[in-house]
Amino acid sequence: MNKTKKTVVMGMSGGVDSSVAAYLLKQQGFNVIGLFMINWQDTSGSSHCSAEEDFEDVKRVCNVLQIPYYSVNYEKEYRERVFSYFLEQYKKGRTPNPDVLCNKEIKFGPFLEQAEKLGATNIATGHYAKKIEINGKYHLVKAADLNKDQSYFLHQLNQKQLEKILFPLADITKPEVRKIATELGFSTAKKKDSTGICFIGERNFKNFLKDYFPIQKGDIITQSGEVVGRHDGLMFYTIGQRRGLGIGGIKGGAGGSWFVLGKDLKSNKLIVSQGETHALYSNSCECENFNWIPERPKLTTFDCSAKFRYRQPDQRVTVNLTTPAIEQNSNTTQNKKTKFKIGEVFINFHKPQRAITPGQYAVLYDENGLCLGGGEIMETIETQQLM
Repeated sequence: MNKTKKTVVMGMSGGVDSSVAAYLLKQQGFNVIGLFMINWQDTSGSSHCSAEEDFEDVKRVCNVLQIPYYSVNYEKEYRERVFSYFLEQYKKGRTPNPDVLCNKEIKFGPFLEQAEKLGATNIATGHYAKKIEINGKYHLVKAADLNKDQSYFLHQLNQKQLEKILFPLADITKPEVRKIATELGFSTAKKKDSTGICFIGERNFKNFLKDYFPIQKGDIITQSGEVVGRHDGLMFYTIGQRRGLGIGGIKGGAGGSWFVLGKDLKSNKLIVSQGETHALYSNSCECENFNWIPERPKLTTFDCSAKFRYRQPDQRVTVNLTTPAIEQNSNTTQNKKTKFKIGEVFINFHKPQRAITPGQYAVLYDENGLCLGGGEIMETIETQQLM
């Protein structure tokens, strides 16, 4: 009987979501193998690393479920594919989102390869997301629990990855997950959700970046060029940031809080404004490295919804594709794969959006919650510049 069961490798994080996801898979009749991924090990001794504690929770949960478990070290792959990009983006003055890249390059890359070596037909994670198949194509869809939906972080997945992935929590809510974990006596039942960037841990974000960037202090200026303070290094600030600027209470100011508007990398100046001014808002943005699920739209202009940050309510937008779709030539000699750059994607907002941040991602959805895809925000642009 067991020979007919499909084997699934479950990505175990040591949290409550993956714990319950593993249980649900077993209830559905799968042979489940727990796999704990080590993506980062801090050897500086200056921060608390929870990897060992998390793996102990994985062991406890897998023992309760009576399923085998393994750990695998992807630190090398993570540094090469995710962390190096993270540093590169900060050098360019952007604010990257490494969680998106980690899902694409690690959790559904080497992790999938390892699962296949273990004889698995599928992999699974504790993400709150859903997958459906339509006409032979796989679509990523918002989870039933919209408060926890994580499709935003998964928008870079391709068809091969989506084909193999299972999302056991697609139709379950977080309170239900906690309840199941409590009833089963899991050590993770009341464990707090992880927040922030995984490799930073509990240490101060600014102190972490100081280990990788030289400190280059500079002027904080207004749009008119007036110097109102000094910054500690442009990489420590992000668009829309209010706290930590150290320029409150300036005489002659217009009143209200100060916000980061932008960065002048050439002159090493941080640009700010006082109060909730229109300068914090933009009408459109340009994106690159766009990943379409399941394929590039045939229309070059269309309306849909978008998210520009996790947990943001859907925003109505008009999408403009600047280049026509390019098909790969099937007659390519010597079976060489030809790569084409699709081109930029321009997104016009139906309502001005606050603090759209280069380095983050714009993710598109249709009216049914299907994720159309997403790409990296390169810059914000006034609408008239696109006409």
